[in-house]
Amino acid sequence: MKLRAPAVPLITIDPYFSVWSRDENINFYETEHWTNKPNSIIGTVFIDEKEYLFLGYDRDILKLDQKSLEIDAFSTTVVMENDIISLNLKFTSPVLINDLELLTRPVSYLAVDYKLKDNKKHNVKIDVRVSDELCLDEAGQNDVIKEEVKAGNLIGMKMGNVEQKPLNRSGDDIRIDWGYVYLLTNGKNAITKTSDRHGREYIHTVCEVNENEKTLFFFAYDDIESIEYFKKPLKSYWNRNGKTILEAIKEANEDYENTLKRCDEFSEKLYNDAVNVGGEKYAELLLLAYRQVIAAHKLVLDENGDILYISKECNSNGCAATVDVSYPSTPLFLLYNSELVKGMMRPIYKYAQSEAWTFDFAPHDVGQYPLVNGQVYGENQLKYQMPVEECGNMLVMETNVALATKSTEFAEGHIETLEKWCKYLIEFGADPGNQLCTDDFAGHLEHNCNLSLKAIMGLRGVAIIMEMAGNEEKSAFYKAEAEKMAENWLKTAVDENGESLLAFDRPGTFSMKYNMVWDRVWGTGLFSQEFMDRELSNNKKYFNKYGMPLDSRADYTKSDWLVWVASMASDKKVFEEFIAPLWLSYNDSTTRVAMTDWYDTKSGNMVSFKHRTVQGGLFMKILMEKKF
Repeated sequence: MKLRAPAVPLITIDPYFSVWSRDENINFYETEHWTNKPNSIIGTVFIDEKEYLFLGYDRDILKLDQKSLEIDAFSTTVVMENDIISLNLKFTSPVLINDLELLTRPVSYLAVDYKLKDNKKHNVKIDVRVSDELCLDEAGQNDVIKEEVKAGNLIGMKMGNVEQKPLNRSGDDIRIDWGYVYLLTNGKNAITKTSDRHGREYIHTVCEVNENEKTLFFFAYDDIESIEYFKKPLKSYWNRNGKTILEAIKEANEDYENTLKRCDEFSEKLYNDAVNVGGEKYAELLLLAYRQVIAAHKLVLDENGDILYISKECNSNGCAATVDVSYPSTPLFLLYNSELVKGMMRPIYKYAQSEAWTFDFAPHDVGQYPLVNGQVYGENQLKYQMPVEECGNMLVMETNVALATKSTEFAEGHIETLEKWCKYLIEFGADPGNQLCTDDFAGHLEHNCNLSLKAIMGLRGVAIIMEMAGNEEKSAFYKAEAEKMAENWLKTAVDENGESLLAFDRPGTFSMKYNMVWDRVWGTGLFSQEFMDRELSNNKKYFNKYGMPLDSRADYTKSDWLVWVASMASDKKVFEEFIAPLWLSYNDSTTRVAMTDWYDTKSGNMVSFKHRTVQGGLFMKILMEKKF
């Protein structure tokens, strides 16, 4: 990978079990949680009892020199050297989107092997240690227990808070403080130990390693209970039948080679598909985004055994199952496992159809992660809601599920709710009033042209659903409403120069019309390809060094929306022209965080937001070419 990642993924399982390096040299700084709070893992190699650092930070240990780093969809591969040894490291989180067992199994690998460079015989040992920060919000916050454990031929340790209170709190900038972190190895003559250093408590696994032999270390987390769903605690999918974490780790060891092969094949296909439709820079962005998108979720089952795929709105307010965060993420899931999109929508339907939700439009969220008990955004005051936004999002998502599965069964189970939201869009969507949209950081905006497109596409989507269901009358009705609104939009949202506006009443303004992308994906023809190409040509006038601003109000942009706009281009070269500055922003950024989606187009640095599932939107170009 030519892209210099703004942060390097090491362990990427879920919003809590998360370890990153802020630098491309993974032994320059202490490892971090995606929040950039310390989450220390240290790795060292002993060569004839002399210790060298290959992972994390310890000022008293001599560093190996990092020679290379490669990132694919599941793995980060690093080569470390000195005059004596060449050490190969492969960190893998096998979150295969089309295998729910692997997707949810909370086990991440570090594979280690080496070659000696000096043609001499040496005694080599590996020491991997994990700090109490992985099972506490802050190091030293509470006392921890540390116990030796075994799983088949694996040996290691577990560590966790003495005071176990699962699901005891919610929020954004917090780490888990319940459950247990596990560190095991299959290495030869392995021993375990503990240490206390720099205010942190560590568990260790130490083992002998032979030249040209692979040794595995397993990082795992048993959170005991994962999600509170309308006051009922739910376990993660992987232990739905009572499987223990040690059994899961044992399975991870037994199927490592096959799992790695499947991950490598998936990653290679993803890369090649992305290159074919959007070029090498686009492909590198997708490889970097994949694990981050997955790791912003938790998968559980409801009382009916149906999938609930709960996102955390990372680095915003920590909301759970946020509709306008799920919506941009869906291209990735529609490509590889549309059942997960259903899992995003089920909590919204359940809440919207309850007595607790009193509005005639779709909710924004269903809680604050990991507590999914009802909307928290905007204190449920009308002025802080996103009525057109969330209605349109849910209708578009439902349309895409129907197309991806070639079935309207899921939609038919919620048809009354969908039509209620359609009614709202017909009444208020053509020219939205002073409403928030998903870009709420920009504040309220009256007469938002792009928000109007959301309403148009939502209605056109329901027409597709009705047609698939054989209801020709309702299909014709919603199609006619969408066409009427689109025709009026072209008259009122486009100025005399053929350029679309930010708002219907704001001449001389511009904005990304990312919601229009579904017209091209679905082939519904509300807007001509000629119009889209002209729109993109106009957009290029506003480019800064790191891409096109979101709209005329500021120099910042959103990565997901930028890719959606670019995907409307009929010419691959135009798409690549939009993507190149996005790639450059991550490559050049001095903000060393998990991929931001909100950044400044002049500096390339993060404005806010990191580690968000919305980066699933970067997969739009592949979805565009694949169709349904």
